[in-house]
Amino acid sequence: MQYLEIFAVSIATYHMLIAEGAEPLAIVGQSIGELWALAAAGHLSVEDAARLAVARSQVLTRQSWEGKMLAVGVDGRRAESLAGLINHPHLVLACENAPRQSVISGPEALIEHVERVADTLGWPSLPLDVPHPTHTPAMAQAARDLRASAPRVPYGGGRWRVCSPWLGRDVGDDDPVDLVAGALTARVRMLHTIRELHAAGADAFVECGEWPVVTKFVEASVPGVRCVVPLSESDPVEAVRTLVAESAGGGPFRPGLPAVASGPPASGPTARPSEPVFADAVSRPPFSAPPDRAGVPAPTAAVSAPTAPSSYVPPVAHQAPAAAPAAAAVQVAVPQAPAADVSPAASGLEYEAVLEELRTLYGDFLGYPPDLLGEDDGLEAELGVESLKQVALLGRVSDRYGLPDLRGNSSLLTVGTLRRIAETVVQARVEAAAR
Repeated sequence: MQYLEIFAVSIATYHMLIAEGAEPLAIVGQSIGELWALAAAGHLSVEDAARLAVARSQVLTRQSWEGKMLAVGVDGRRAESLAGLINHPHLVLACENAPRQSVISGPEALIEHVERVADTLGWPSLPLDVPHPTHTPAMAQAARDLRASAPRVPYGGGRWRVCSPWLGRDVGDDDPVDLVAGALTARVRMLHTIRELHAAGADAFVECGEWPVVTKFVEASVPGVRCVVPLSESDPVEAVRTLVAESAGGGPFRPGLPAVASGPPASGPTARPSEPVFADAVSRPPFSAPPDRAGVPAPTAAVSAPTAPSSYVPPVAHQAPAAAPAAAAVQVAVPQAPAADVSPAASGLEYEAVLEELRTLYGDFLGYPPDLLGEDDGLEAELGVESLKQVALLGRVSDRYGLPDLRGNSSLLTVGTLRRIAETVVQARVEAAAR
């Protein structure tokens, strides 16, 4: 019932936008919110969207999977690396919401382990209170059941464009049952969709839910755009009228007003994530050519689908990790004599360039912000990078610079720092060039 209540709020807000002259150029729905987006856009009736939402809930309830979702205050690349360290097929990066908010979905016990590792690394995290954790391969059986049991409903011929953040394109003649089923196992890239829409001309976003949830993702992803949450204003109708007037008047907010929907904010220590989310209206489609339209009136807000309650994990400053996450299996190198030291000053710009490349390489592999990797920090003693990971990383450095002898340099493992590795790389390159 919760999703249907949120659906009703978002659809009502959408109708208010249209009544005040808003003309969405695109509507975006996230997860189950794609049903609400399709209904708002006219691709699907409101009644059929509700029927499919109930069918989705039923198959997820029958599967009764013991999973959880965890919001982590880092970018998608680091969140994916964190999940990858545990190496379980059902533990995955589920959502990329903003530059510093991602969601990991997986088995409950593994999510609790991820939360502990994130805490060790100094990364903020919040468990999400959702009735059915999704966007993981663990939902494959539920997706098959939904395709087999959901009612087939008429669709197509919508009034507005609908963008799908998990398909990465506009919804065309896609069967809504397949859309809802496919989203159960797919990653949702809301961050990328928001940026694509903005690049295509959207500079104002309207959230159709009661609280600012998705608009916080928008503000974090494309600073400087206009975000409006009518139902959070003392006079929602006046807020919409002002937005439409500014757009029509050629003000700072040109045609293309995105809309997003969300649920009520969470209370207490547990956050509620927004499942469905609608986003924006844009003047040109981000993924495909715009549909033929003879004249588009003044820009207006797009409608977003209802979303389950959610909350935003604010970005925080990264801290140097106290310990590295669990180790992965790697090959063992054969020790050799250490390479001769080289002064950074003597190497000049080449040393600095190599050091920066090493920071990026090590940071990407370990999931650490590169600027936190000091050149004199002990990889094991201070950064907690145990020896097996150092062997794997040294192998990558060897491949990167074409220096096979580097793999067996045991001195770089026993007292490894980025400075020593960079100096050794520079020295080896000088010697190779002299031969």
